[in-house]
Amino acid sequence: MLEVKGLTCGYNKRSILRDINFRIKKGSFFSVIGPNGAGKTTLLRAISKVIRPRSGKIIFEGRDIWQMGFKELAKKVAFVPQFQLSYGLDMTVEEFVLLGRIPHRKIFQLLETEHDKAIAREAMSLTNILDIKDRPISELSGGEMQLVNLARALAQEPKLLLLDEPTAHLDIAHQIGILDLIKRLNISFGLTVIIVLHDLNLASQYCDEIILLNNGCLYKKGPPEEILTVDVIKNVYKTKAIIKEDPISSRPHIFLIPNCQKADKD
Repeated sequence: MLEVKGLTCGYNKRSILRDINFRIKKGSFFSVIGPNGAGKTTLLRAISKVIRPRSGKIIFEGRDIWQMGFKELAKKVAFVPQFQLSYGLDMTVEEFVLLGRIPHRKIFQLLETEHDKAIAREAMSLTNILDIKDRPISELSGGEMQLVNLARALAQEPKLLLLDEPTAHLDIAHQIGILDLIKRLNISFGLTVIIVLHDLNLASQYCDEIILLNNGCLYKKGPPEEILTVDVIKNVYKTKAIIKEDPISSRPHIFLIPNCQKADKD
């Protein structure tokens, strides 16, 4: 579905990512991990045409995305950025979710059709926010707003869903709830997912494969068992860890060793 070939991109004159190469199959659940400043958000922005590559190509379903119109791409790729301001926006949850239907509007269409409203209601039902559809989005909690953002993205009816740290600033119940939902959409509807996560254990539990970025380069790509190792954590994150097998999923589980305990042991 997606191929990134020799991607180099950044902001102004500074290149954040350099010579990135990977492929993603349809129906995959990918996580992008790496230290702060590694280029995770930049990668999602490049895939969604927010920023233009300096060199290289991003091929989606056999076509260079820069040979596709923004509207055409938005019908197939949805991007949920890390920060979305909800205050000061005078609209209800349903009105906000309906924004996801804009790429599907025909020429001179100003209002949503009944079909658009049905798609939006389905998206709100999938994310379990149908009961708050009439509430102003400025009154929502962080967890509710994340679900609303996800519903708006689903209303685009995408084939590829890009999410930039959707669990940031949420409690553990909301983190698990959102990732369970995304995984269910991935399995039930074949939705291809690329998600940026800072929590390595969540990446291990939910993702089929992991892309590890470090200093703007692709450090390693593969299943969690190959990526989340003691040596990789030490080399990339500059910290020591113990890796154990999760007793339920058999996936790697990381236990970080605090510096104070290292000092005690030394």
